[in-house]
Amino acid sequence: MAKLSKILTEPLNLNNPVTVQILGICSALAITVKMKPAVVMALSVMFVLSFANVIISLLRNTIPTRIRIIVQLVIVAALVVLVDQFLKAYLFDISKQLSVFVGLIITNCIIMGRLEAFALGNKPLPSFLDGIGNAAGYGIILVIVSFFRELLGSGTIWGFRVIPMSAYAHGYENNGLMILPPMALILIGTIIWIQRGIFKELQGRS
Repeated sequence: MAKLSKILTEPLNLNNPVTVQILGICSALAITVKMKPAVVMALSVMFVLSFANVIISLLRNTIPTRIRIIVQLVIVAALVVLVDQFLKAYLFDISKQLSVFVGLIITNCIIMGRLEAFALGNKPLPSFLDGIGNAAGYGIILVIVSFFRELLGSGTIWGFRVIPMSAYAHGYENNGLMILPPMALILIGTIIWIQRGIFKELQGRS
């Protein structure tokens, strides 16, 4: 149980896929202007990664080594199509905001990295927990970054007005820099700096 707990919780902080493994940065830059798309993207990645891990784990002893990457891509692509169709059917507005980035889950380094590094060598349950944990760690960073970008860039949280209109009447202005991709990179860099300053286990890692 302790081993399973570690598999699930370690990616949330000490082995976070974004801030420690430095994976999945591109989508973190592109879809964190608003919180709602960021959360939907995180949940989409969680679905794809957890079930892809389980499927690859079940098939790991039958997949020829020479075509394992092709098999992995086919499985991930099938799951991404399911996610894309679900979003178009039930969350069409968010689907439009995410645009091509749902399809690009197929090429997300976190997913292919976990399939290669974990699912190919472990049983289905640990693989499922590894997928949930890594997707949750990825999602935490998306939520933090999108929170500050939406709050300071648009004055809203989850689409609801947080900074009152009276503040704008007295001269407050939204920070336009927050909605530009470079600011997401700066925020992620700040999170990495704070994380490595607090946790000694991460200090000295390149």
